[in-house]
Amino acid sequence: MYSHTTVGANDLARAKDFYDAVLEPLGLEVRFSGGGIIGWGLPGARPQFLVVRPFDGGDPSVGNGSMIALLAEKRSIVDACYAAAMAQGGLNEGAPGLRPQYHRNYYGAYFRDLDGNKICVVCHQSE
Repeated sequence: MYSHTTVGANDLARAKDFYDAVLEPLGLEVRFSGGGIIGWGLPGARPQFLVVRPFDGGDPSVGNGSMIALLAEKRSIVDACYAAAMAQGGLNEGAPGLRPQYHRNYYGAYFRDLDGNKICVVCHQSE
C-alpha cells in the first residue's frame, strides 16, 4: 500500500545506532546508506523505512499528530523493540500493552526516537 516511510534526523550516525537496535527484532536491516539517507528493509528487499537529513538543509521537525506504526508478528517483538528503544535513549509514549479501545487484540508500544519522531510497534494477533 505504501512505498516507504521517512523521518528526519539531526545526526544520522546516532539515528543509525538507535534504529539498528529498535528494528532488529522486526528482522529489518540496513539496505542502503549514503548521501544523507539510511534505509532499512527486509533482507533482500528494498528499503522501506528511511532516516534522512532533510533535503532542504533545515533542521528536522516533528509533525503534530504524525506517527509511524511498524507491524510486529508477535507481542514479544513489540516488547523487544520497545526495550531496545528505551535502552537507546528513546522516550516512553506508552509502554507495551493491550489497547482494547482500538480492538481486543491490539497490543502496542509507543516511543519517541532521539529526534522526537513518534513510533509505534504493534501486533494485531492474540499472542
